[in-house]
Amino acid sequence: MHRPQLIIMAAGLGSRFGGMKQIAPLDEAGHLIIDYSIFDALRAGFEEVVIIVKPEHEGAFEERIGRRIRPFVRLRYAHQALDMLPSGFSVPEGRQKPWGTGHALLCAKEHINAPFAVINADDFYGREAYQVLYDFLAAPRAGDEHAMVSYLIENTLSDNGSVARGVCSLDERGNLAAIQERTGILPDPGGATYPREDGSLVFVPRGTVVSLNFWGFQPSVLQFAEEGFLDFLRDNLPTTPLTSEYFLPGIPDRLIREGRGSVRVLTTGAKWYGVTYRGDMPFVQEAVAEMRRQQVYPERLWA
Repeated sequence: MHRPQLIIMAAGLGSRFGGMKQIAPLDEAGHLIIDYSIFDALRAGFEEVVIIVKPEHEGAFEERIGRRIRPFVRLRYAHQALDMLPSGFSVPEGRQKPWGTGHALLCAKEHINAPFAVINADDFYGREAYQVLYDFLAAPRAGDEHAMVSYLIENTLSDNGSVARGVCSLDERGNLAAIQERTGILPDPGGATYPREDGSLVFVPRGTVVSLNFWGFQPSVLQFAEEGFLDFLRDNLPTTPLTSEYFLPGIPDRLIREGRGSVRVLTTGAKWYGVTYRGDMPFVQEAVAEMRRQQVYPERLWA
C-alpha cells in the first residue's frame, strides 16, 4: 500500500484577508503556514504533498514554497478552476466564486492513489494533529473507514471577524454522527453564535466539537464525492448559480446519513492557529515565535 498523502487546499480567494494569505510570511525567515504544515506532516510520516491552487497562482507558489521544499518532499500541484465541471455542465454567466472545498478535493483526484489527509492552507494545526491522523491512515482499514481531527469551538474563533466552521455531533462510540457547515460564527460568552437566515442567533456552547477541514479519507470517498457534486449542481444551479458552494464537510455528513461509511473523531492536544483576517496574523506570528524559542521548531525548517 502507498503511504498516506497530504492534500493542501490553497485555491481560496483570501478575500477577507485582503490578498493571497496563503503566501504571507509567518516569521523573519520567510516561512509560511504551509511550510510549518508540511514540516509537521513530514515528521509524522507523510512523504508526498499535493497543493491545490488556481492555475494562475502555481508560479507564485512554486517561487515561494515549491523550490525550497522539493529536496525534502514529493510535491505536485493540482489546479482548481471554475470550468472544471462534469460533462453536461457549464459555468453560469457572471459566476466568479470558486465552487468550494468539496470541488477542490475533486480537482486533486488524479493525484490521489492512497489514503490521504486534507487540510486548509491557512490553518496551523500543530504537530500532534498530523501524527494522530497519519497513524490512523497508515493502519490497515476498510475502504469506508475515515477520520477527522477535532477541535473545540472556543479555540477556533477570531477576534477580528466571523468564521465558518463545521459544527459536529458525535455518536455514543465517539464517531461523527452529523456535521453542518455554519458561517458567520462569532465569539460569545460561554461559546459562540451564528445567524439563522432570518437574522436570529443560534448559541453554540463551549466544548462543542468542530471541524477545521482536517480530514483523513480512504480513496473510495472520491467516487462518493463526485456523486454528491453532481447532485449539488443539479439542485443549486437553477436557484443560486453565482454563490452556492460544495463544502467538503457535506461529503462525510452525507456519507454517514446514507450509511456508506464511518468517520472516527480523533482528539489531540495540539493548539490550532488560523489566519482568516489580516489582524489574525500578529497573534499567529507571536505563537510561532514562542514555539521556536521553546525549540519546538528550528529557526530554519529546511536547512
